[in-house]
Amino acid sequence: MGSDSDWPVMQAAGDALAEFDVPFEVGVYSAHRTPQRMLDYAREAADRGIRVIIAGAGGAAHLPGMVASATVLPVIGVPVPLKHLDGMDSLLSIVQMPAGVPVATVSVGGARNAGLLAVRTLATDSGDLGTRLRHQMATFQADLETLVHEKHTALQAKADQS
Repeated sequence: MGSDSDWPVMQAAGDALAEFDVPFEVGVYSAHRTPQRMLDYAREAADRGIRVIIAGAGGAAHLPGMVASATVLPVIGVPVPLKHLDGMDSLLSIVQMPAGVPVATVSVGGARNAGLLAVRTLATDSGDLGTRLRHQMATFQADLETLVHEKHTALQAKADQS
């Protein structure tokens, strides 16, 4: 995260990863206030066993792009909404990366989807981790389908009572 104030949004990514028993770490790496620390983290992440980086930032939101420029790992950017512009400034900053520096970008405040995208990325692994995560993701998706059917049934029953 660019700031600890991003945690209330970014916690949803951690929660999603935890649901799939994917270990993760969190930290504050500001592209503007601690650029060398941020670059060091990005450059060393793969060697430390990190497989995907989720970078959340608000305002100018340079963190995801700067991290992506310094690592070979996939980076998922989360635009964090701030008081002004409702996160649209962050979204545009993250999604408008120059050619050669891709950042997968989720919706404003979409940290949960960033966590789920990281799980899907890890599920491409050909080993036991990938097999486990693919199975868990299939179950997760089936549960979502069941939930939608339950909501449909409840809505129909409510409408019939009107």
